[in-house]
Amino acid sequence: QVQLVESGGGLVQAGGSLRLSCAASGRTFSTYAMGWFRQAPGKEREFVAAISWSGYNIDYADSVKGRFTVSRDNAKNMVYLQMNSLKPEDTAAYYCAASNYVRLSSVSADYDFWGQGTQVTVSS
Repeated sequence: QVQLVESGGGLVQAGGSLRLSCAASGRTFSTYAMGWFRQAPGKEREFVAAISWSGYNIDYADSVKGRFTVSRDNAKNMVYLQMNSLKPEDTAAYYCAASNYVRLSSVSADYDFWGQGTQVTVSS
């Protein structure tokens, strides 16, 4: 079992930056692939970024490439999402997720455990 708690969301102006954190419980955190997803009101949950257990394999949605950076610190059981050059269309609830059976995935169904989400609002 892995429990995930996101933090770092908030209100920011367009062009600004935020850093989301995801704290994970469980001694086997380092074996999990981690993903970030987001969901805006009235829209389906969408993939943002993913990182393999080692941190060597990373994937991003096209919409955030070059602006967002995912990273992890297995010693601290933490995953991060650095978000730069934020746009109003980035406004959403952001969720981190953990998977113990894929190396890297952009598919939400591949993830076993989810956090409660943190809200990011980007004003124009």
